[in-house]
Amino acid sequence: MTVVLAIIALVLLGSAAAAMLSRNLVHSALLLAVSWLGTAAFYLWAGADFAAFAQVIVYVGAVSMVVLFAVLLTRQNPVGDVQVEPASRVRLTAALSVGACVAAVLFAAVVSSDFRPAPAQAPTATVKQIGLELMGPYGAALLIVGVLLTVALLGAIVLAASEPKRNPEDAP
Repeated sequence: MTVVLAIIALVLLGSAAAAMLSRNLVHSALLLAVSWLGTAAFYLWAGADFAAFAQVIVYVGAVSMVVLFAVLLTRQNPVGDVQVEPASRVRLTAALSVGACVAAVLFAAVVSSDFRPAPAQAPTATVKQIGLELMGPYGAALLIVGVLLTVALLGAIVLAASEPKRNPEDAP
């Protein structure tokens, strides 16, 4: 069981680090979706099925598509033409030292925590019961919000696809 957790952690942390270090925004957005899938896998490993499915539907499905559309619609330069100044050694040293301090504090918190067994009679609810509770009274509102977001996304695509009219006097 701990081997599965180690694999999930490696995928999650590796994709998050690669997303953070990538200079290509589209690749970063796709790697962010992979890290959200890793989070969903962790939820499945922990036994939180509904949270895992909600993670996949909301973050991997909806939010990552919105992020990709936002990146593609607002990008002015081609993907490879982004100019990034190299970080100085002082900033790199400061970032690494702060990261090491945060990792040390988190490690100390995990090591010193007192693990207690779960209560004997935890409340149980199936994914179907939770879904019926959520979709019963709020089904129509969910559909309306989905339609509004789709219309807004289509409007953004139309606005981004239209060429702005150029003034002939501005030409060099």
